[in-house]
Amino acid sequence: MKNPMKKLYKEYCKSYKLSEENSDGFFDAVRDVYFSDEVQSLRQYEQHLEIDRLQHVTTVAYLSYKICRRLSFDSKAASRAAVMHDLVYYDWRDGETGGWHCLHGYKHPNYACLNARELYPALTEKEEKIIRRHMWPLTVLPPDSKEGLVVTIMDKYCAAIEVIYSVNKKYREKFIKTVEEL
Repeated sequence: MKNPMKKLYKEYCKSYKLSEENSDGFFDAVRDVYFSDEVQSLRQYEQHLEIDRLQHVTTVAYLSYKICRRLSFDSKAASRAAVMHDLVYYDWRDGETGGWHCLHGYKHPNYACLNARELYPALTEKEEKIIRRHMWPLTVLPPDSKEGLVVTIMDKYCAAIEVIYSVNKKYREKFIKTVEEL
Protein backbone atom coordinates (compact mmCIF):
# COMPACT_ATOMS: atom_id res chain seq x y z
CA MET A 1 0.00 0.00 0.00
CA LYS A 2 1.53 3.30 -1.07
CA ASN A 3 0.04 5.81 1.37
CA PRO A 4 -2.65 4.48 3.71
CA MET A 5 -3.73 7.96 4.85
CA LYS A 6 -4.34 9.07 1.26
CA LYS A 7 -6.31 5.90 0.64
CA LEU A 8 -8.37 6.48 3.80
CA TYR A 9 -9.07 10.07 2.74
CA LYS A 10 -10.14 8.91 -0.72
CA GLU A 11 -12.58 6.45 0.89
CA TYR A 12 -13.83 9.29 3.11
CA CYS A 13 -14.54 11.35 0.00
CA LYS A 14 -16.15 8.36 -1.71
CA SER A 15 -18.64 8.07 1.17
CA TYR A 16 -20.27 11.28 -0.08
CA LYS A 17 -21.21 9.51 -3.33
CA LEU A 18 -22.15 6.06 -2.04
CA SER A 19 -24.62 3.99 -3.99
CA GLU A 20 -25.60 0.35 -4.13
CA GLU A 21 -23.21 -0.11 -7.06
CA ASN A 22 -20.08 1.38 -5.50
CA SER A 23 -20.44 0.52 -1.79
CA ASP A 24 -18.44 -2.73 -1.89
CA GLY A 25 -21.15 -4.55 0.10
CA PHE A 26 -21.55 -1.83 2.73
CA PHE A 27 -25.30 -1.42 2.21
CA ASP A 28 -25.79 -5.18 2.41
CA ALA A 29 -24.32 -5.08 5.93
CA VAL A 30 -26.40 -2.14 7.19
CA ARG A 31 -29.54 -2.13 5.04
CA ASP A 32 -32.07 -3.03 7.75
CA VAL A 33 -31.02 -0.19 10.03
CA TYR A 34 -29.60 2.39 7.61
CA PHE A 35 -32.73 2.78 5.49
CA SER A 36 -35.08 3.03 8.48
CA ASP A 37 -37.03 6.26 8.86
CA GLU A 38 -35.29 6.87 12.19
CA VAL A 39 -31.77 6.77 10.77
CA GLN A 40 -32.75 8.70 7.64
CA SER A 41 -34.28 11.39 9.89
CA LEU A 42 -30.76 12.20 11.12
CA ARG A 43 -30.41 14.26 7.93
CA GLN A 44 -32.29 17.09 9.69
CA TYR A 45 -29.71 17.51 12.46
CA GLU A 46 -26.49 19.45 12.14
CA GLN A 47 -23.60 17.34 13.41
CA HIS A 48 -20.35 19.20 12.78
CA LEU A 49 -21.26 22.63 11.52
CA GLU A 50 -22.07 22.18 7.80
CA ILE A 51 -22.25 18.36 7.91
CA ASP A 52 -25.51 16.70 8.90
CA ARG A 53 -25.69 13.74 11.27
CA LEU A 54 -26.75 11.25 8.58
CA GLN A 55 -23.68 12.06 6.49
CA HIS A 56 -21.48 11.78 9.59
CA VAL A 57 -22.79 8.34 10.62
CA THR A 58 -22.67 7.16 7.01
CA THR A 59 -19.02 8.11 6.68
CA VAL A 60 -18.02 6.64 10.03
CA ALA A 61 -19.90 3.43 9.21
CA TYR A 62 -18.49 3.13 5.69
CA LEU A 63 -14.88 3.69 6.78
CA SER A 64 -15.32 1.29 9.70
CA TYR A 65 -16.76 -1.29 7.31
CA LYS A 66 -13.86 -0.92 4.86
CA ILE A 67 -11.14 -1.08 7.53
CA CYS A 68 -12.68 -4.00 9.39
CA ARG A 69 -13.16 -5.91 6.16
CA ARG A 70 -9.55 -5.30 5.17
CA LEU A 71 -8.33 -6.52 8.57
CA SER A 72 -10.74 -9.51 8.70
CA PHE A 73 -12.59 -8.06 11.70
CA ASP A 74 -16.37 -8.20 12.10
CA SER A 75 -17.21 -5.54 9.51
CA LYS A 76 -20.96 -6.07 9.84
CA ALA A 77 -21.02 -5.40 13.59
CA ALA A 78 -18.72 -2.40 13.22
CA SER A 79 -20.66 -0.78 10.40
CA ARG A 80 -24.08 -1.43 11.97
CA ALA A 81 -22.98 0.01 15.32
CA ALA A 82 -21.41 2.97 13.54
CA VAL A 83 -24.69 3.72 11.74
CA MET A 84 -26.36 3.95 15.17
CA HIS A 85 -23.53 5.49 17.21
CA ASP A 86 -25.09 8.99 17.11
CA LEU A 87 -28.73 7.94 16.92
CA VAL A 88 -30.11 10.82 18.95
CA TYR A 89 -33.04 12.92 17.86
CA TYR A 90 -32.07 16.40 18.99
CA ASP A 91 -29.67 19.17 18.11
CA TRP A 92 -26.94 18.93 20.72
CA ARG A 93 -26.31 22.69 20.50
CA ASP A 94 -29.89 23.54 21.51
CA GLY A 95 -30.07 24.35 25.22
CA GLU A 96 -33.68 23.18 25.33
CA THR A 97 -33.09 19.63 24.12
CA GLY A 98 -29.41 18.88 24.47
CA GLY A 99 -26.92 21.64 24.78
CA TRP A 100 -23.59 21.92 26.50
CA HIS A 101 -25.17 22.12 29.94
CA CYS A 102 -26.49 18.58 29.45
CA LEU A 103 -23.00 17.20 28.74
CA HIS A 104 -23.99 15.77 25.38
CA GLY A 105 -20.54 14.30 24.68
CA TYR A 106 -20.74 12.21 27.82
CA LYS A 107 -24.40 11.25 27.68
CA HIS A 108 -25.32 10.71 24.04
CA PRO A 109 -23.71 7.25 23.69
CA ASN A 110 -26.25 5.89 26.18
CA TYR A 111 -29.14 7.75 24.50
CA ALA A 112 -27.99 6.41 21.12
CA CYS A 113 -27.80 2.89 22.51
CA LEU A 114 -31.35 3.07 23.91
CA ASN A 115 -32.61 4.34 20.55
CA ALA A 116 -30.65 1.66 18.70
CA ARG A 117 -32.13 -1.07 20.88
CA GLU A 118 -35.63 0.28 20.21
CA LEU A 119 -34.97 0.51 16.47
CA TYR A 120 -33.26 -2.83 16.22
CA PRO A 121 -34.14 -5.24 19.08
CA ALA A 122 -31.66 -7.81 17.71
CA LEU A 123 -28.76 -5.47 18.50
CA THR A 124 -25.85 -7.66 19.59
CA GLU A 125 -23.86 -7.14 22.76
CA LYS A 126 -20.82 -6.24 20.67
CA GLU A 127 -22.78 -3.61 18.69
CA GLU A 128 -24.20 -2.18 21.91
CA LYS A 129 -20.74 -1.86 23.49
CA ILE A 130 -19.38 -0.19 20.36
CA ILE A 131 -22.16 2.41 20.53
CA ARG A 132 -21.82 2.97 24.30
CA ARG A 133 -18.02 3.30 24.20
CA HIS A 134 -17.45 5.28 20.99
CA MET A 135 -16.74 8.55 22.79
CA TRP A 136 -13.66 7.27 24.59
CA PRO A 137 -11.42 8.88 25.84
CA LEU A 138 -14.07 11.48 26.73
CA THR A 139 -16.05 8.75 28.44
CA VAL A 140 -14.49 6.41 30.98
CA LEU A 141 -14.83 3.00 29.34
CA PRO A 142 -12.57 2.31 26.35
CA PRO A 143 -13.62 0.12 23.42
CA ASP A 144 -13.36 -3.55 24.34
CA SER A 145 -13.17 -4.96 20.82
CA LYS A 146 -11.09 -4.37 17.72
CA GLU A 147 -14.20 -3.25 15.91
CA GLY A 148 -15.05 -0.80 18.69
CA LEU A 149 -11.60 0.73 18.48
CA VAL A 150 -11.97 1.16 14.71
CA VAL A 151 -15.36 2.89 15.09
CA THR A 152 -14.01 5.13 17.87
CA ILE A 153 -11.03 6.21 15.79
CA MET A 154 -13.08 6.71 12.62
CA ASP A 155 -15.56 8.85 14.55
CA LYS A 156 -12.75 11.19 15.58
CA TYR A 157 -11.17 11.13 12.11
CA CYS A 158 -14.45 12.03 10.41
CA ALA A 159 -15.30 14.71 12.96
CA ALA A 160 -11.92 16.38 12.39
CA ILE A 161 -12.42 16.46 8.62
CA GLU A 162 -15.98 17.74 8.99
CA VAL A 163 -14.92 20.63 11.21
CA ILE A 164 -12.05 21.57 8.87
CA TYR A 165 -14.45 21.39 5.92
CA SER A 166 -16.86 23.69 7.71
CA VAL A 167 -14.39 26.38 8.79
CA ASN A 168 -11.83 26.43 5.96
CA LYS A 169 -13.12 27.68 2.61
CA LYS A 170 -9.99 26.63 0.70
CA TYR A 171 -10.14 23.11 2.11
CA ARG A 172 -13.88 22.91 1.38
CA GLU A 173 -13.31 23.86 -2.28
CA LYS A 174 -10.55 21.25 -2.63
CA PHE A 175 -12.74 18.61 -0.95
CA ILE A 176 -15.71 19.33 -3.23
CA LYS A 177 -13.45 19.07 -6.28
CA THR A 178 -12.07 15.72 -5.05
CA VAL A 179 -15.58 14.34 -4.54
CA GLU A 180 -16.71 15.55 -7.97
CA GLU A 181 -13.73 13.82 -9.62
CA LEU A 182 -14.56 10.43 -8.10
